[in-house]
Amino acid sequence: MQRWILLGVIALALIAFFLFDLGEVLTLNNLKAQQDSLADFRASNPLLLAAGYFVIYVVVTALSLPGATIMTLAGGAIFGFTQGLLLVSFASSLGATLAFLVARFLLHDWVQQRFGDRIAPVNRGIEKDGAFYLFSLRLVPLFPFFMINLVMGLTPLKAWTFYWVSQVGMLAGTAVYVNAGTQLAQIDSLGGILSPTLIASFALLGLFPLVARKTLDWVRSRRQQVEV
Repeated sequence: MQRWILLGVIALALIAFFLFDLGEVLTLNNLKAQQDSLADFRASNPLLLAAGYFVIYVVVTALSLPGATIMTLAGGAIFGFTQGLLLVSFASSLGATLAFLVARFLLHDWVQQRFGDRIAPVNRGIEKDGAFYLFSLRLVPLFPFFMINLVMGLTPLKAWTFYWVSQVGMLAGTAVYVNAGTQLAQIDSLGGILSPTLIASFALLGLFPLVARKTLDWVRSRRQQVEV
């Protein structure tokens, strides 16, 4: 019964999102259009805006809705780097954990019963090396984060482990995107697009996967040396 209630709530939320075309709100053009009004609202209601942003980010992530990237950029654009990073880091990790728990609550038993033999090696790998494996996926974004949230919910990985590894593993990538958001907020002319700071921010976006992969390779080699 509880599963059906949860499914109904999620279905209604998804229907509302697409029926009212809320995805149009979470676009870069809309962010730029609302930039001044959001800045004014923040000046008069800083806590309310931060709380509202946090809740919306958690909901978007928990329901695996499109728009998390824009929300991350918006965090930097609206709140600046430090506050934006704090809000996005905790909201994204909390929302990811809720998505993880929803997938576990709704699908875990069915998947384990129906495909238990096939996924047994995956389960053993997660039990043995789950934290490091998840850290690898978070650090090097080869797969969409919402997919990682849902798939990990079907494994024996503990929820607390999922949360703290996600918090740590996503921090560097979050910082890069929030920083890019702070620069996007400063674009008010064609000349701003070619500013050195903005170019550097987008360079970080491009270089981050490569740097993350090299870092991961170094961590893996060190870990193997310790095990030997």
